[in-house]
This record gives sequence, C-alpha cells and structure tokens, in this order.
Amino acid sequence: MIDITAANFEIDVLQASATTPVLVDFWAPWCGPCKSLGPVLEKLEAEYAGRFILAKINSDDEQQIAGMFGVRSIPTCVLMVNGQPVDGFMGALPEGQVRAFLDKNLPSPEQLEAEQEEDEAQQALEAGDTDTALEKLQHAVATDPANDDTRFDYVKLLLQLGRSDDAKVAFAPVIAKAAAIRRLDSLQRWMDAIDASENADLGALDAAIAANKRDFAARFARAQALIAQQQWTDAMDELLEILMRDKSWNDEQARKTYIAVLDIMEPPKVAVAEGQIPPEDPVIATYRRRLSSVVLS
Repeated sequence: MIDITAANFEIDVLQASATTPVLVDFWAPWCGPCKSLGPVLEKLEAEYAGRFILAKINSDDEQQIAGMFGVRSIPTCVLMVNGQPVDGFMGALPEGQVRAFLDKNLPSPEQLEAEQEEDEAQQALEAGDTDTALEKLQHAVATDPANDDTRFDYVKLLLQLGRSDDAKVAFAPVIAKAAAIRRLDSLQRWMDAIDASENADLGALDAAIAANKRDFAARFARAQALIAQQQWTDAMDELLEILMRDKSWNDEQARKTYIAVLDIMEPPKVAVAEGQIPPEDPVIATYRRRLSSVVLS
C-alpha cells in the first residue's frame, strides 16, 4: 500500500500502472465507509500477492488529484492500467464484490506465470539457448492456453527448429480461429508452405518461370519452397514478382503470404521509455515499403 500525493502521483500511479495495475482508493479521515473499505482493500492487496498495487489518496489533502478523476463522493476506487483508468466503483462494497471487481479486471495468476515464462524464454533466445526457450514457451502455453501471442512464439520456434509435426500439434487448439487472427494465419501459411514444398523441384520451377514470367503458380510454389527453407527475403522477392504483375492473383495469395512472412520475421519488441517508439528491424522496414509501393502503385 502506498500513500499518494501530488509529489509521487506520476511515478507511483501513472508510471507504475504500466507494469502492474494500480487501484487508487480516494478516502478521507472523517469518512466512515472509508474506514470499513480500507482494511478490505489492504487485505486483498496482500492476498493477491503483487497482482495489483493499492494506492491511497486523501481526497481532502489532494483535492487537485481528486478533481482530475472527477471524484464526487468517497470512497471511490479507480483501477489504473497503462496510465489510464479502466474501471472503478463507489462506496464501501463488501469483500466479495471487491474481489469480483478485481478478478474481472486483473490478470490471473496463470496469466502472470505464463508472462514470466515468456519473458524468460525471450531472454534464453537472446542468449542462444533454444532448449530452455522451448521449455519455457511450452510451459507458458500449458499454463495459459488462451494466450495466442505465447502460442505464436512457441509454434514459431518449433518451426524454426524444423519440428513441423510438433508445431502442428501445438497449433491444433487454435486452428479453427486462425483465419480470423493474422499472426495465427501467418503460422498456418508457413506450415502450408512446408507441406506444399515437400516434393518441390526448384529446377523445374525455375525452368517454368524462365519460359513464362507470368507462370504465377510456379512462382508461388517457388516462394513456398523458399519459405519452407526459411529464406525469407528470397521468398518475398518472388512474391513481389507476382504482385508487380497481378496484385489480386488467386484471391491475393501473394500479398497475404508476403504479410505472413513479415509477421514471422518480426523480432520481439524491445522495451523503450514511455512515449518512445521501438526501433524497427531495417530489413522488415525495407520490405514493408516495397509491399506498399507495389500495392499502392
């Protein structure tokens, strides 16, 4: 529990809520309901063990902050996430209702555990330890199966390691919604490329393209073979050859597959200070511009 004044509001509420939800409790010493709600909030903060931070603001002493939040009566509680209010309640609710409010808005213990495993997996990847990264991602997916971003990273790593059968098993729980979620669709296109290129004859494809530059089926098959070999920029170059000649060929398969490759190549975002934009990978930036230039021409 933290007592908040104008001096520490920026750091301990706005900035802190970027990493951990902050529950702001507006109270006053003379307020009877505040005296009954306060111990409930403090008890739950301890019980929830770091899932949120309790920040108490004396509305008599900090009238400017109370005014910023439009506080009309106390107790008033506001939940802050990423520097913004996302929900709140007024009055001295009983413990069960406060608990329900928190459970509705806070990440579950399983989600937090999975996020920690994901962070440790990315650290392991940066250190070149793919075995540890794979173990961490597998555990994260098992802990929080609904986290599609973690599943994307897990399936992606399996495919990078050439374990396509294991990747398909890990992907199976989300296959039904892949078409509606772009990053999952990108994984599906990668796996489709691997399957399609099992018996691909690059020499025959090259000959077909040399004979007819508008043999888009051959070009697409060649791009899929390159994707299967994880030759990403070469694959996009081939897809661009289709797009420059026929943007809508085969229900825009070239464009959709090109975007899938960009999704697959995208590295994890690096942490930056609030208000700053993470740097973009120069290769990805270049190929995004090329796609835009062709599609918009």
